[in-house]
Amino acid sequence: MKALIIGAGEVGSFLSQTLSEDGHDVVVIEQDPILCQEINETQNVKTIEGNGSSAKTLAEADVANCDFVLAVTHDDRVNMMACSIAKVLGSKTTIARAHDQTYADTSFINYQLHFNIDYLISAEALCAIELAKLIRNPQRISVESFGRGDIEVQQVRVNASSRHVNMSLKDIRLDRDVRIAYIIRENKLTIPTADTVLEAEDLVTIVGTSKSLVHVKEEINPDTARKKVRIVIFSGTETAIALVRLLQSSHFKIRIIEKDPHLCERLAEQFPHVTIIHGDATSLRLLEEEQVEDCDFFVACSKDDEDNIMTALQAIHLGAKNTQLIINRPDYEHILNRLKKTVGLNLAISPRKAMGQEVLRYMSTKPYHELATLPDKTGKIIEIRVSGTSPCINKQIRELPLPTATVIVALFHKFQTKVPGADDTILAGDRLVIVTRREKIEELVNLFA
Repeated sequence: MKALIIGAGEVGSFLSQTLSEDGHDVVVIEQDPILCQEINETQNVKTIEGNGSSAKTLAEADVANCDFVLAVTHDDRVNMMACSIAKVLGSKTTIARAHDQTYADTSFINYQLHFNIDYLISAEALCAIELAKLIRNPQRISVESFGRGDIEVQQVRVNASSRHVNMSLKDIRLDRDVRIAYIIRENKLTIPTADTVLEAEDLVTIVGTSKSLVHVKEEINPDTARKKVRIVIFSGTETAIALVRLLQSSHFKIRIIEKDPHLCERLAEQFPHVTIIHGDATSLRLLEEEQVEDCDFFVACSKDDEDNIMTALQAIHLGAKNTQLIINRPDYEHILNRLKKTVGLNLAISPRKAMGQEVLRYMSTKPYHELATLPDKTGKIIEIRVSGTSPCINKQIRELPLPTATVIVALFHKFQTKVPGADDTILAGDRLVIVTRREKIEELVNLFA
């Protein structure tokens, strides 16, 4: 497989090394001669010094014969222009990195569709998804990376007082954006059908949008009304903004500490429900004044690794219950992962790794990916791509010959993520998240891949 990488920064360098070591033919375009020289000296890839958004430079890199073009510079406009031009010149698949959350907002214009980019990915948003996992529900199966955090999984115990007790699933009118993935009853796991009946004390795993799950959980167990979760975020970066968007629920009480007064004003206008504090979170005195010791989560996500580390350590010292941080430099990443348990750090997230892992998933030639194993080890949650030759193309989900003990819990069209309904149509290139038994996986691969 031939891959063209535009930008040799932390992410680009990580991707080029990983792909070349896996035996792929890799070409790197980079404007900085020093970075070009570093790549030449340390990696077995071809480098071109030049502008990655130039049609002439792309042609020199033989973009027409590239299976993937990965534009991962620090300039969103360069990335999107490079991918758009690469597509016109004949590249099969384009992936652009977007730092600014503006380009992920499709309420006014869909930038991905407008520029004909196959995948528009934000490393900051991916980091926010990882940070949000522990905050939203520590017990949940981690499949939020599918759909950029739009879909989550939670568990709830059926209360005897629930109006759904002794009702079959076909008679329970769940929100359209929710699916029951599996049920554990007396330590036995069942992947449900429409005729499955809920019983008191069943442990039900539900999949859906965050907003819908809150309502459904309270229907299944009225005692699940959650207390407020107090979160303090250091710095109003794009990662922080993405995290706040993922936590837009009345259950979360969020404060952001930011030293730039102009950014504080913009954040206050954008998120009126969030408390914005103008100050320097590296100051121990400020952390004490803001009573960080009482917060449930302290998240350090500035662009300065040293500040993130020091504020996180101070928060741990003051007594914050959970502490997370963003780390950019590979050297710091390695030592922090070794010291996490020693210092009491809960999570250290690397943007380059988050971005790299997401890109590699799109580039994989495997027929499916395992997202999680079910608790009894007899089943899995898998992600599978619909091939251009699948007999399921242009069929509604109700028409699919799905094997028993199989539930489609998420559908990712090119520009949309959703919990699918029976009337949704399957298209070539769609990705499906499916809960199934191990022995059914081969049948599903033959059906979709």
